[in-house]
Amino acid sequence: MAVADDLDRATDSAWDWVAEQTRTYLASGGTEGHESDGVRTLILATTGHRTGDPRRTCLIYGTSGNDFVVVASKGGADADPAWFKNLEADPSVGVQAGTRRFTARARVASAVERETLWPMMAEIFPLYDEYAQKTERVIPIVLLTPQD
Repeated sequence: MAVADDLDRATDSAWDWVAEQTRTYLASGGTEGHESDGVRTLILATTGHRTGDPRRTCLIYGTSGNDFVVVASKGGADADPAWFKNLEADPSVGVQAGTRRFTARARVASAVERETLWPMMAEIFPLYDEYAQKTERVIPIVLLTPQD
């Protein structure tokens, strides 16, 4: 079960540029790396579905009410990203969005929610539409609901 404190001890993404951005973000307390050209990112900590170890990655996000919204695109790959598989196994996650740090519960958006959330996220990051064209899978949209 990942919680906010896992952000500090989690293993970084295997993608070097994501790991570097994540470390810079956390080292600054969320003041560096949170926003670039109007695109905001958060750090997500999940529990490894095979290892049980905390893992972290940096993701673009939007908001819907009190929820934070992320897209499990993996650049349009045919497989879901590891972080998505992790939260499917255990939906308790740690999140840092800017300077705010909290534990959240993750859930996949319903088909009805997706109808409004996909266009919102594609407006924030237009490459999502291209990613969707590259794969036959329906790219999941995940809602992170703060628990504290």
